[in-house]
Amino acid sequence: GALLALSKPPGLPIVGRPGDLSLDALLPALRRRLGLAAELHVVKAPAREYSGLVLLSSCYHTTKKLQEFFTTARWRGQYPATYRAITVGVPAEVEGEISTGLCWQQQGDRAMVRGCRWAGGTGGSPGSAEGCALQVVPVPAPGRRSLARKDVKSTLTRYRVLSAVGGCALLQLQPKTAFPEQLQVHLTLLLCPALGDHKHSARVGRVLGVPFLLSPESAPSRTQVLDEELLSRLGLSPRQLHHLPLHIHLQELLLP
Repeated sequence: GALLALSKPPGLPIVGRPGDLSLDALLPALRRRLGLAAELHVVKAPAREYSGLVLLSSCYHTTKKLQEFFTTARWRGQYPATYRAITVGVPAEVEGEISTGLCWQQQGDRAMVRGCRWAGGTGGSPGSAEGCALQVVPVPAPGRRSLARKDVKSTLTRYRVLSAVGGCALLQLQPKTAFPEQLQVHLTLLLCPALGDHKHSARVGRVLGVPFLLSPESAPSRTQVLDEELLSRLGLSPRQLHHLPLHIHLQELLLP
């Protein structure tokens, strides 16, 4: 019918700047190739860094109906989106929930914060900030005022370990809420960052092989560090590590 599903590679943004490669920029060519009369709309798609399912529709009313369904499904306690992730480390519990507040925070010195200019950021969205480095950080016990002002958003992800070998695990992830980089941050709180997470994995430190959590302020983003055995199994050299993509994949979408 009106629906079309694609599998997106990691690193491809949904919307980009004019002239940049993005899914939105490819839709007219895809429409011509498939011989569709109507324009294609993005119903649901994973974030730029993720791979996996992209749901498209050639019917505006179908697009709106499905987007409303995904929103109300989460309110009803359903989990309409299921992801898979490969993690460096194995969670202590086979299954459970990660629940925390999340917010955007400036990264850098106070002079940079004072010189920050915002454009269009509302409801937990950063908009655009000139001269600011932004990062998503957990807020373990957010106050009512910060939640009411939407400075912080309560987030929850349900997880289950599907398999584990060699100090790595394959996880099923089902987010009940939607916040940028939610899955990456939640995995670091499990002390099991996603493979290829060069943004948040530095927050998990190790002493004598035992992982522990570092504060975002003391752990700036850097290329993920992997041990020699895992590098060998991946067939990568340390110089190639920064090319390793994020291993989080949108595998399944629930439809009404």
